[in-house]
Amino acid sequence: MERADLTDLAAFLAVAEARSFTRAAARLGTSQSALSHTIRRLETRLGLRLLTRTTRSVAPTDAGERLMETLRPAFDDIDTRLAALTALRERPAGTIRINTPEHAAETVLWPALARILPDYPDIKVELTIEHGFTDIVAGRYDAGVRLGEQVARDMIAVPIGPPMRMAVVGSPAYFQRRRKPKQPQDLEAHTCINLRFTTSGGLYAWEFEKDRRELKVRVEGQLAFNNSRMCLKAALDGFGLAFLPEDRVTVHVREGRLVRVLADWCAPFPGFHLYYPSRRQQSPAFSLLVEELRYRG
Repeated sequence: MERADLTDLAAFLAVAEARSFTRAAARLGTSQSALSHTIRRLETRLGLRLLTRTTRSVAPTDAGERLMETLRPAFDDIDTRLAALTALRERPAGTIRINTPEHAAETVLWPALARILPDYPDIKVELTIEHGFTDIVAGRYDAGVRLGEQVARDMIAVPIGPPMRMAVVGSPAYFQRRRKPKQPQDLEAHTCINLRFTTSGGLYAWEFEKDRRELKVRVEGQLAFNNSRMCLKAALDGFGLAFLPEDRVTVHVREGRLVRVLADWCAPFPGFHLYYPSRRQQSPAFSLLVEELRYRG
């Protein structure tokens, strides 16, 4: 069946049920003459007279009645299925793929997902944990998560967490052997635990700021990991100083398992942002997640 056939059948059903070309034309948003032409074309194609027309009324013939009995259930079924599709579009559903560092996944993304997913069983989320920088467009991700200062300008960036600070920490046992550094340059005399980026392969340079003076320090030590959790474990076990997000070490510092140094050189900076291409058409599921994650201070 061609598209024109379906249109003609819908026009016939409207006229036959309304028993009026005038009312049917108004319902369909067309003219009476165009509607009359459509019906004549359908009757010619079928070789049957479907409507009896008088100056005062329109009524289906026997063939028209039988065609109505066939069309009405079929069109009702189409309407029902279209309504179901609309409901599916309006109800958040589908898969969302996000590229994120581990810290953001644990502290920001997972708490939000744990809140909303039980209420939206049709949403599926795939998190890819990476510490380096990934092209989310080439990787076919819906979004990525990175620190605000690392997001490209051609992306839409939504803050999803508070400002952050880094912390230089070491175990009490480590500081029994070494003097505490007073300024970032003193780190040259210390054993430090490096973090290596997965994608670029480079070691992370520790970044400091005080009184608008910025410093990047390349540190040395026996250990390097591509996982911040292992950096923390090595620091707790006394293998050197680690440079970690403040919220990862706060409990350990408070309970005496770690000692913090150079706090005055660790200035706040923009926290995690969810970012995605500006041309992206947002699905209801993605929009829901963005609003749930949005940090409002």
